Amino acid sequence: MFADKYGRKPCIVISILSVIVLNTLFGLSTTYWMAILTRGLLGLLCGILGPIKAYASEVCTKEHQALGISLHWEDKINFQTSYRFPYLLPCLVISVLAAGACITCIWLPETLHMYCDDKIEAIDTMEVQVDDSILEDGKTKEYGSERMASTKSLLKNRRLMSAIILYCVFSLHDTAYFEIFSLWAVSSRKYRGLSLRSQDIGTILAISGFGVLVYQLVIYPLLAKYVGLIKPLRSAAVLSVLLLATYPLMSNLYGMELQVLINIASLLKNMFAATITIACNILQNTSVPQEQRGVANGISVTLMSIFKAVAPAAAGILFSWSQENITGLFLPGDLIMFLMLNMVSVIGLLLTFKPFCSMPSATK
Repeated sequence: MFADKYGRKPCIVISILSVIVLNTLFGLSTTYWMAILTRGLLGLLCGILGPIKAYASEVCTKEHQALGISLHWEDKINFQTSYRFPYLLPCLVISVLAAGACITCIWLPETLHMYCDDKIEAIDTMEVQVDDSILEDGKTKEYGSERMASTKSLLKNRRLMSAIILYCVFSLHDTAYFEIFSLWAVSSRKYRGLSLRSQDIGTILAISGFGVLVYQLVIYPLLAKYVGLIKPLRSAAVLSVLLLATYPLMSNLYGMELQVLINIASLLKNMFAATITIACNILQNTSVPQEQRGVANGISVTLMSIFKAVAPAAAGILFSWSQENITGLFLPGDLIMFLMLNMVSVIGLLLTFKPFCSMPSATK
């Protein structure tokens, strides 16, 4: 709401400044409560994810939205020191990077229209109304012409809420998968794991991360341009289910064969996850007019965070249960574990079809 009223740029700058100050204070924490307080304030003041998605969708033309929104980064820097403040070094590195980002904000143009421009508003309104009137089968359906102007009206926006729910379901799946993958890969063979070392897991994730970066920069924008958003999303969901079904079989592999196949599987799984996430973000930002994108992305990030908060605990419980019931009555525990993950993907896939999800033909 702040980003919609005062602009994207002020919200982005405030969020980055909060990262610089509070993240450094977290690294300097000497007590448990100081660490809790600084991290809590950081989470409260750093609301950059929603505005940055809205900014990316506004600064890029429609044909380049897939590339713009796909370029999202996460801080995953891990260092350890033996000084008095063992977490200061990684926090300082992140703060320095954030300071550099804050400086670049000087040259960022504001994308929120601060003055009444009748032509721009008319075009924006017409685009949303046209998008809402086109169904997936190409037929048109008339909707009310009244412009939504409140958070309550956003909650009644069927296309927005369906995209957000879809995003939350797949975020739950992805977070649970990443939690389970590392635990399963390092677990013993007697528990039908892969008995890999932590260094092996790091190498696998590094290769997957680089591959996904190339995919997001080069391949996905072309895919979205010529095929659309919905078809790659559904294809990625189906292929993800098929790929996860092969994971329990990898416990029978050893040596180089295992290393090659697990790297390929991890890379493909991360590419499928990126395809789904980017598509969901684009669908959310094209479902509302410009002046409501900040609130819409705020709702999306809030709900997604709730699902991501639940996912690790649920994944840990599921993994522990699978280890204790490795010789189940009808299926081994690891098979049931991956089956449960696949069930979440199947639910997400079903949510992309009618009557739940109705998308404009431009996104097919």
